[in-house]
Amino acid sequence: MPDNPNNKIVVLIPAYNEARHLPAVVAGALAHLPVLLVDDGSIDETAAVAEAAGATVLRQWPNQGKGAALRAGFRWAIEQDYQAVLTLDADGQHDPIEIPKFLQVYQANQADLLIGARDFRQMPPVRRLANMLGGWSFSWAVGQPVRDNQSGYRLLSRRMMEAVLISQEHGFEFEVEMIVVCLQREFRLGWVPIRTIYAGQGSHINPLRHLINFSRLVWHTRQRFQRAS
Repeated sequence: MPDNPNNKIVVLIPAYNEARHLPAVVAGALAHLPVLLVDDGSIDETAAVAEAAGATVLRQWPNQGKGAALRAGFRWAIEQDYQAVLTLDADGQHDPIEIPKFLQVYQANQADLLIGARDFRQMPPVRRLANMLGGWSFSWAVGQPVRDNQSGYRLLSRRMMEAVLISQEHGFEFEVEMIVVCLQREFRLGWVPIRTIYAGQGSHINPLRHLINFSRLVWHTRQRFQRAS
């Protein structure tokens, strides 16, 4: 329907070598919203599989990181006059069946950033510890509780997309900085409980590099919020 507010929202999926998981992910998302996939320099059939499944595909080469892929998607969505994007990962750890939950919360309170909050107790022990420690340190940095700073299942308003386009973060840290921008600009932040899905998938994250970058971001964030107080 032309007056359906969901017509102004697109699903954005950043992907790197995820051809195996994409048919189910794209099909599940398309049941609710149009889909844009940003292929971040994949060397498998990610782009072709996504197009065959019905997604619009943007390609960036070489691989530039998740943050760069998300910003490319945000620019496309803004140019296409979408009012919001809903981001989810390509590896099957975000269930597209939960998309309506985000839409319902967004339509109810018009939050600028909605984050899917996972239950850390459902994670493998190592990831549970890493997420809990990361959550505590980031909450300390911003001076308020942050339920889940790593989840990639999110909905962003148009002004939230515009606000983070200037970020220089190229990797997964971009999603952490997104929360900093939201809080500093006094935008509306909200949470949507989501399933915690782990099925033995590998990760594209380099653990040591991620720890260094995350620690840097936490420290700089703490300093920024202290200066603002």
